[in-house]
Amino acid sequence: MRVLVTGGAGFIGSHLCDALQARGDEVCVVDDLSRGQVSRLAEGVDLHKGNMLNASWLSALVEEIRPDLICHLAAQVDVRVSVAFPGTDAEVNVVGTVNLLEAARGVGARVIFSSTGGALYGAHAPVPSPETTPPAPSSPYGVAKYCAEQYVTLYNRLFGTTHAILRLANVYGPRQGSSGDAGVVSIFCANNIQGRPLTVYGDGRQTRDYVYVADCVAAFLAAADYGRAGTWNIGTGMEVSVLQLAALVAQVTGDRSQPVFVPARDGELLRNALSWDLAAADLGWRPVTSLVDGVEAVVRWYAAGAPDRTPPPWTAPRSAAVAETAAVPPVSGQPREICMSSSVRPGRASSG
Repeated sequence: MRVLVTGGAGFIGSHLCDALQARGDEVCVVDDLSRGQVSRLAEGVDLHKGNMLNASWLSALVEEIRPDLICHLAAQVDVRVSVAFPGTDAEVNVVGTVNLLEAARGVGARVIFSSTGGALYGAHAPVPSPETTPPAPSSPYGVAKYCAEQYVTLYNRLFGTTHAILRLANVYGPRQGSSGDAGVVSIFCANNIQGRPLTVYGDGRQTRDYVYVADCVAAFLAAADYGRAGTWNIGTGMEVSVLQLAALVAQVTGDRSQPVFVPARDGELLRNALSWDLAAADLGWRPVTSLVDGVEAVVRWYAAGAPDRTPPPWTAPRSAAVAETAAVPPVSGQPREICMSSSVRPGRASSG
């Protein structure tokens, strides 16, 4: 299969390119390299530098490549940037997606759209949140991603396409930059290794759902093979507080420095986790990498110099166990033990 990956030189995109190549697919990449890095791409991947907002260029390129599948990961992903420049965020995440959908329609290519689960469901959503939860985003980024989703499903209705949507939790792993909200695992690991303090916003009890990049990539492959339209959450269903994450990183790195607390950020969700029941039922997908194993993988990657390429000895082990738990240093008011392996099924969504 010939696959075009937009944003393919980025963190998740480059891992996806590796996986597609490994299974024998022909891979091409579109990336403006504003955040992506050429050095992340393996030999044999064709890179086309360009902007998703250049509709005529994009259509001509897609017409030339004629991919069977387009994995659309190119985006403006920083929530803070979206708040400061909502128009720019909407242009990249909404107009850029529409340009991609039009280009795909011209050659009959199927699209898998990378959306957000962490920024889509609101403060009153059940936790873990199923896909039926009404979106109530609290940032321009979340609004733009949901608007782009509406275009994806509109094209399915208007033109009979089978485009798919993956709503990703907080993805982490090797090759992730140590900046931005979604990079908190990488930030904490890098800071601990380098002896810098861990900055915690608010009281640190806000929870997030952290899914390892290899599990995220597996979801893209499963959606590609499924071949039909759908919207699926890709997460672990497990809540982990920022304080618990900081304690775990300190435990793995051996650094015992205390977090530095700063004022909470406006509009930050207190709780977030995604139910993955539907992805399991439709795609046969399940997250299998424990948070402990994933954090250890990131630490090993940083210890190796944070290389963009080379064989990855930091790849996290994959557990086939029915269930596995790992103790996290307890935090007052938090569970003393949380399930850190996604191989155990989370409970059904319940009111938050």
